[in-house]
Amino acid sequence: MKLNEEAGRIKKDIALFEALSLGAASAAGAASAAGAASAAGAREEVLSLAKAYFEDAKYYLEKGDFFTAFGCINYAHGLADGVRKLSSQPNDKPENRT
Repeated sequence: MKLNEEAGRIKKDIALFEALSLGAASAAGAASAAGAASAAGAREEVLSLAKAYFEDAKYYLEKGDFFTAFGCINYAHGLADGVRKLSSQPNDKPENRT
């Protein structure tokens, strides 16, 4: 893959994260409103980490370190996906699991 292609792919992933992270943030907020304060706090912490990796990806992309930028944005996506997955399970208590 050429450098321009790599940079383009990373930019696309950064834009996708920006669009999807808004949904993850609102889902985490909904969990808090439902009374799951502890779980919502953990989700907010993970979402905060995802946003930090997102910012790191933009930094490394600007510096031309595509390898690190790509790793950061993929990690950010993974963390945000985890938040979305957990937020879609409103009754996620050990006694409700099968």
